[in-house]
Amino acid sequence: MLIKKSIFLFITIATAACKVQATVPVIAKDAKLEAKVENQLGKMTLEEKIGQMTELVLDLFGSNKNGVFQINEQRMDSLFNRYKIGSILNAPNTVAPTAKQWEQYLAIIQKHSLKQIGIPCIYGLDQNHGSTYTQGGTLFPQNINVAATFNRDIARRCAEATAYEARAVSVPWSYSPTVDLGRDPRWPRIWENFGEDCYLNSEMCKNMVLGFQGENPNNIDQRHIAVSLKHYLGYSVPWTGKDRTPAYISPADLREKFFAPFLTGLENGALSVMVNSASVNGLPVHANHELLTTWLKDETGWDGVLVTDWADVNNLWQREMVAKDKKDALRIAVNAGIDMIMEPYNPDACDLLKELVVEGKVPMSRIDDAVRRVLRMKYRLGLFDNPTHKLKDYPKFGGKEFAKLAFDGATESIVLLKNEKNVLPLSTGKKILLTGPNANQMRCLDGGWSYTWQGNLTDQFAQQYNTIYEAFCNKYGKQNVILQQGVTYNEGGKYYEENTPDIDSAVKAAADADVIVACIGENSYTETPGNLTDLTLSKNQRDLVKALAVTGKPILLVLNEGRPRIISDIVPLADGVVDIFLPGNYGADALVSLISAESNFSGKLPYTYPSEINSLANYDFKKSQEVGTMNGAYDYDAKITQQWGFGYGKSYTTYSYSNMHTDKSHFKNGDVINVSVDVTNKGKMSGKESVLLYSSDIIASMTPDGRRLRGFDKVELLPGETKTVTIPLKASDLAFVGYDGKWVLEQGDFRLQIGDQTVPITCDATYQWSNPNRD
Repeated sequence: MLIKKSIFLFITIATAACKVQATVPVIAKDAKLEAKVENQLGKMTLEEKIGQMTELVLDLFGSNKNGVFQINEQRMDSLFNRYKIGSILNAPNTVAPTAKQWEQYLAIIQKHSLKQIGIPCIYGLDQNHGSTYTQGGTLFPQNINVAATFNRDIARRCAEATAYEARAVSVPWSYSPTVDLGRDPRWPRIWENFGEDCYLNSEMCKNMVLGFQGENPNNIDQRHIAVSLKHYLGYSVPWTGKDRTPAYISPADLREKFFAPFLTGLENGALSVMVNSASVNGLPVHANHELLTTWLKDETGWDGVLVTDWADVNNLWQREMVAKDKKDALRIAVNAGIDMIMEPYNPDACDLLKELVVEGKVPMSRIDDAVRRVLRMKYRLGLFDNPTHKLKDYPKFGGKEFAKLAFDGATESIVLLKNEKNVLPLSTGKKILLTGPNANQMRCLDGGWSYTWQGNLTDQFAQQYNTIYEAFCNKYGKQNVILQQGVTYNEGGKYYEENTPDIDSAVKAAADADVIVACIGENSYTETPGNLTDLTLSKNQRDLVKALAVTGKPILLVLNEGRPRIISDIVPLADGVVDIFLPGNYGADALVSLISAESNFSGKLPYTYPSEINSLANYDFKKSQEVGTMNGAYDYDAKITQQWGFGYGKSYTTYSYSNMHTDKSHFKNGDVINVSVDVTNKGKMSGKESVLLYSSDIIASMTPDGRRLRGFDKVELLPGETKTVTIPLKASDLAFVGYDGKWVLEQGDFRLQIGDQTVPITCDATYQWSNPNRD
């Protein structure tokens, strides 16, 4: 077998200098649409063009009257007339209006936009897990739950439903999906992503883009909306773990892993991308021409809109200190490639940008390019023909079909991590003590971006849904469920603040219970308010579990959290552990369905669950990170520890793998290797199993990752049933970005693995790409 690799033997090298090849656009051009864009652009003044590049928050256009936001039409007329604003965003005061209110707001906005500038406004909302900002709409499980399903269909259908409900209220643009790679569990936005792996993020991104936008990005119908992939690039691994702080990422990882889901999104038609608020390797991304223009636009031919995040042009001079003032910051950002400026409170950027153009510091060609992109997105969305819609034309809004999808998504996402001494399934007739701060509120089930930015008013808006306590009462009878939380959150304080605990009352209540269900975790948060200083779960909650363990009663831990909080000292005290993440409004019902065995567990962890703060590692860690005790004087032991691994998840049944094989044992670039395995349900209950394909590069010119996820499929099996699962693997997927920043597939041996099955395969020759994104 070929084990030694050589980076000097190439089948083909297109150019010795490895220049960027002529790019085929990721979205095919539509001649008629482009003609409309050019015609509109040709009629516009400089002021009108700059206005299209500006996005303001809705709060500027009105005020609250008797507790209800109302648009001030005179003020709106004035702003549109003076600044020619092209986009508006956000819910008023970041609190969800009703669907009818949205219908009224958008009708007024589009009337004034068309009247003053003849161009429809594009309205954007963070519809991150369903109708985030619309009362009466459907909230789906958060993205981390969608990732845990390992079910592409769930991702696509949730996005389709979200798009439908957004169009129903005339909102055509969502700042979603988030594909940052959640590789640092300290970061407060882990739950907005699809976990730590770039392939899983890419596949979920692809399906969500298609779900949101449909199949034709040049002609998006009135049941779909535009996406904004975020946050480009490298936002999710800040050195400190704190939101919006600097990240340091190797150039190889930046290209190979962090860029991958964004590239997949572009290839599937994503119309816009939102930029990382912070800096990567010392340069703010909003000022990074290489990332914004060279990588994102030039190398791919992408013609969509690049939008800033909240006030991030201002941050170039106020926080990042790379510009002397706002005008200088605008010069840097627009020349770097920014197309739309999310201001959001002050339209003076319009005047400053005009001065820069007149002074020759921002070329007119850059302005025209940005405005083309904005107009193109508006034409693709059909806004010129259909700027608004009627809620009555969308009868599925907030209905049973989407509710069932939300329940099914939550059910498939919940992960069984431990089940000993037959603690599960939990049969009826038993007395159950429900304890812990997450036992009886909706806020923690939904997480952030739920009715409000921080999700802090969720219980006010989600009263018709069941908390965990209410779902338990519905299933097991209120007379059999004891609620004594012991620890509660301070709802008037910060997300992590807890009231003075009453652990003794919970311990006393346990005397009357047959089993204890401890609902622990986090309250809702997002972005910078969600920063933490200690990843370990709060002392109060851990003390509660420790005190209850002394009673000798069986304990089931229900983890309800946005990121994996360290619980290594209490896991041994529990007979069962279930991780529900942030499952949405139907999460409690899904949980009870699973623990009562009406449904079977099928979720798997989309990230590595750490067991100690100094061992934060991802599943694809380098083998060199794990070193045993060395001979001689150096007595050190570098060992990767974890509570549970990526892809881990138990079930009420057991699955076995056999007969793994490939249709070729040798391959070269351009080949597709079909990997097959037989999966058998060995138990007595039907279930769904996520079949995960990994690869390992045995020897490489750079230290290889220990393993990489290369494919997955989800299969449903009856008791005793066997199915053959075949996963196609492109040879180019086994390539990596080398130290020189170029993609290379190296000659030599690889190992493929599914479950406990492995198969060796061999690449017969090395191939290096001239295109930085591979062919």
